[in-house]
Amino acid sequence: MQWSVMSQRTAPPHRFVYSADGVNLATYEFGDSSAPTVLAVHGFASSAVANWHVTGWTRDLIRAGFHLIAIDQRGHGLSDKPRSPADYTMEALVDDVLQVLDAYLLDEVAYAGYSLGARVGWQAARKLEGRISRAVLGGIPDGDPLRRFKVTDARAHIEHGTEVADRLTGAYLTMARALPGNDLKALVALVEGMRGGPQPGADNAPTQPVLFATGTKDSILEASKVLAAATPSGGFFEIPGRNHFNAPTSRAFREAAIEFFRSGSSSGRVEVPLLC
Repeated sequence: MQWSVMSQRTAPPHRFVYSADGVNLATYEFGDSSAPTVLAVHGFASSAVANWHVTGWTRDLIRAGFHLIAIDQRGHGLSDKPRSPADYTMEALVDDVLQVLDAYLLDEVAYAGYSLGARVGWQAARKLEGRISRAVLGGIPDGDPLRRFKVTDARAHIEHGTEVADRLTGAYLTMARALPGNDLKALVALVEGMRGGPQPGADNAPTQPVLFATGTKDSILEASKVLAAATPSGGFFEIPGRNHFNAPTSRAFREAAIEFFRSGSSSGRVEVPLLC
């Protein structure tokens, strides 16, 4: 996503929320605060503006009658970017969600997240069951997709320009470079910190209604379907013609998510919208 494209749609000023361990988290508020709230959490190497604002989610959610809070996850966007893997546990990222809910005085929300944000959403829905009513989780497979990432090779490439032979590691580094302002050392620390942590699976599925969404051209499509089938109140939406990287731009994905949020109340409005 080019920065020149992003600048065409100006986001509101960010507001910092302080995490429990002292990390500044940049947050953005869109729409009428009296409307149902959606909390949006972006994917790896992206940001709130790139993942949700530029792609049309904020516009469509506001038009549909929602209030939106979007987070720059730690290590991303305008949030602080610590470089220690210890700062990037799943527990820390889930607690960041809680801190934002408390800072905005949100007792109950709906949640939507993409990729990394969806993995955080899976765990947040379990830990914050009384605060998250339903969730849209896009681009999320079962298991640990980071287990094959070569941390040593990635650091050698960043520091010395050493060629990266591993395809997955190279893909993550390419993704990390795509957005101006990204700190590659912080993002590699995030990968290392999250590897081996709690992973989504049938034994720890959230009980809230969850809509899973993955692109028809995404290599994790079948694994995402497995995860949806293992979720007690899970549904699945195939995003037509999209891969893992361009799925958030899909109008069909946005429309399916909005309809799912609306189904949360008999009045046709989501009681607790959260978008990540």
